[in-house]
Amino acid sequence: MNNFNSRPVVLCLSGHDPSGGAGLQADIEALLAQGCHAAPTLTALTVQDTRDVVDFRVLDRAWVLAQAYAVIDDLPIAAVKLGMLGSVEMVDTVVQIMQRLPGVPLVCDPVLRAGGGGALGKDDVGYAMRERLLPIATIATPNLPEARILAELPEGTADECAEKLLPFIEHLLITGGHGEEQQVHNRLYSRQGGHHDFTCARLPGSYHGSGCTLASTLAGRLGHGEPVISAVRSALDYTWRTLRDAEAPGRGQYIPRRLPLDLP
Repeated sequence: MNNFNSRPVVLCLSGHDPSGGAGLQADIEALLAQGCHAAPTLTALTVQDTRDVVDFRVLDRAWVLAQAYAVIDDLPIAAVKLGMLGSVEMVDTVVQIMQRLPGVPLVCDPVLRAGGGGALGKDDVGYAMRERLLPIATIATPNLPEARILAELPEGTADECAEKLLPFIEHLLITGGHGEEQQVHNRLYSRQGGHHDFTCARLPGSYHGSGCTLASTLAGRLGHGEPVISAVRSALDYTWRTLRDAEAPGRGQYIPRRLPLDLP
């Protein structure tokens, strides 16, 4: 029997990770777990494993636009999730795509460094994202090293980065976990002055695809119509569970387990 009450559609503009830990595969799995339909639009190809990125290639602008427009013209987009863009030209491509989607929530995951430390774009990509993407995004989800790149504060604290970035964006979630603290602090800042601190227990090991998982889940929750603060809490809780249950199929980082084991 056909079901015409379709799930929220989330347009994902992300790179492909052949290890399956991050990128579009992470987006699809996380969105399935939220009861959403993922519409993956490929922005870049990478050569990487669970340890680090070796190389990447950003797709031609026309191909990305063609993919996105085909989806937009066919499916009702409830939210958009950005992952790896890799070039200033791709930043401008996303700005052009979003002109077709006025009022649609946009979650910007500023993928500027791989989990293993490798760069995923030149330094000017971070500047372009801050100046042109953050102003049209609903929320950005950088980790602290990425927030420092966006804010151009190499040694900045989360509070200092937020002060620099909030003039550009309404909501900013700076994720923790890069220090040695026993409790991981994830800090949500809002331009109107709101500040929420979400803490969770630190888990052992390092993880490949945690940022993609969080941003995709958050886009899914916003696509369901959940308010920002509640959606952030839901996304952080779900992401922590995927890390708690993570597996290590390769020789590098753990991969979050985003889907239950009993799926056929």
